[in-house]
Amino acid sequence: MDLSLVIVSLAAFLTPTLLARFKVTLIPNTVAEIIVGVLLGKSCLNLVHINSVLDTLSTLGTIMLLFLSGMEIDFSLFKPHQPTTMLAAKKAKTAPQKSPLKIASLAYALTLVVSIVLGVIFAVTGLFPDLFFSSIIFATVSLGVMISILKENELLGRPYGQGLLLFGVFGEIIPLLCLTIYSALKSGNGATLWLLSLVFLAAAYLLMRFRNFFNIFGKLTKETTQLDMRFAFLIIIILVVLAVSVGAENILGAFLAGIVVKLLEPEKVTQEKLNAIGYGFLIPFFFILTGVKLDLRELLSSKSTLILIPLLLLAFLIAKLPAYFYFKQLATKRNALAGTFLVETTMTLVISGVAIAQNIHVVNSQQGGAFILAAVITCLLGPLLFKKLYQPAADKVAKTQVHIIGTAMASVETAKQLPSDWYEVQLYTARQQVYDSFKHTAPINLLDSLAVKELIEQGIFDTDILVIADLNAKQNYQLAIAAKKYGVERVIVRLSDPDPDETGEMEQKLAALDIEYFNTFNTSVSVFKAAIIAPEILDLITSTNSDLFEIKVTNAAYDETLITDLPEADDIVISRIIRQGKLVLPQDDVRLETDDRLILTGPRKAVSRLRQRLDNQNE
Repeated sequence: MDLSLVIVSLAAFLTPTLLARFKVTLIPNTVAEIIVGVLLGKSCLNLVHINSVLDTLSTLGTIMLLFLSGMEIDFSLFKPHQPTTMLAAKKAKTAPQKSPLKIASLAYALTLVVSIVLGVIFAVTGLFPDLFFSSIIFATVSLGVMISILKENELLGRPYGQGLLLFGVFGEIIPLLCLTIYSALKSGNGATLWLLSLVFLAAAYLLMRFRNFFNIFGKLTKETTQLDMRFAFLIIIILVVLAVSVGAENILGAFLAGIVVKLLEPEKVTQEKLNAIGYGFLIPFFFILTGVKLDLRELLSSKSTLILIPLLLLAFLIAKLPAYFYFKQLATKRNALAGTFLVETTMTLVISGVAIAQNIHVVNSQQGGAFILAAVITCLLGPLLFKKLYQPAADKVAKTQVHIIGTAMASVETAKQLPSDWYEVQLYTARQQVYDSFKHTAPINLLDSLAVKELIEQGIFDTDILVIADLNAKQNYQLAIAAKKYGVERVIVRLSDPDPDETGEMEQKLAALDIEYFNTFNTSVSVFKAAIIAPEILDLITSTNSDLFEIKVTNAAYDETLITDLPEADDIVISRIIRQGKLVLPQDDVRLETDDRLILTGPRKAVSRLRQRLDNQNE
């Protein structure tokens, strides 16, 4: 039995266990694994010796790490946000333009420029002669470390977090492509560089050929076949082998494989299994053996290396500092600085790049060790400084605008009882007498008429929820259809026509247009029936202390969260989840999805706190 294999396997198990046991949160797990590797390798205890088995596992760990990095990319961030309602479109026109994609693009473009300047300085001063390699490495970002910190702080669903994440995506994709081209040119394969296009064409073909795979594989797979895993590894092997065959690096094929599988939209369970294989088995070998290969004694014995390490660290930091001036558009100055320190983290591509450069004899072991040590330090400093500086902004939960046309006593009381911290309510009437009666007690507005043209001109249709509750059922019906055509997201209309045939015809047409309606006669019958059959439900409907609430999940940080893990879960009761128009029973194993609507009850304060988290409009 190979003792080194056993020792590394034991270290891979004990490292995260001890970090969790002693609640060490400042050191990323990957950095801890490198440090453990340094202790086990020739720098200290010299217990682990690299052999063919460990070398193969380390290579597989590299491939799996880049594959999972490709799967981490959220491509929805690259799509321009399209307002879904007329009101949202108007708000978008008047709101300041703070596109995370645009800001991240400009910030990273400036980082590239600074990285090239730093590469030139290192080459001119003789600190490191190859300006192309150093420029590429200075521009890299450790996407995996960033994502874990952003998730921990519930920032992935907000423009600030999205801007940082997109910067990290650029900091992994662009250097990876540059590194591939650089390697081909340096190794003498520049004439066949055009063959790289075959790798991208193969990735595109696989994406198109298997675009429906995850929609049908559930009918074909079983526990003894695990077709999703076999398919994922088939994609990895095809693209990695093709990349190596055309003279590119295996990490390019692995990264593209991750992108392909991500775009095919696998089930959450498939992603969890791939993460388990990667982070639970292969990837720890890559990081631990990276530390094993470092010889700190040799590094620290060289004066030139001792000078190079802090200078490389300074270059890593300076390269991303200009991003601060763009991040200020997404957050406060303090949080922009915190984000700048977070994007300073760089390690994965540095380690892979150093290995590539050593294979083509561009970097010696001492220089490679200096690059890796400087990168490891950034992964210690970046998260630490981010946690020290970042201050969560007060959650801005946008109030829902409600316009009510028709001002009976019930409408006025409804407006008064709607929570003022949730809703902005305005009442509208065309009756002077009604206006005079309520103008001192309710937010009521007098209109010349309820004609559709005037309602549009007065901006009454520019609202999130429009309630049409006048006594004239036919007029309500016509206004509801006009409002829906205008683009109001939710239209609620009162019907009170005594003719059941005519009312039924209206209800059918309203339902077809996705317009909500209530019939006063049927509503009264339902309340009487509830009083007889289920008095508890009647109490819930009529009580002012035990209201029903609806919360929409818009904060992406809670996507795939178990409902039992929700904040305030002990104080609220979720009765229904509405997902894409269908009811989902709130069982303990149900996970939330973005745009879910939760129907729940509980103390007002607890529900408000939960809404601040889930229904965050990410402003």
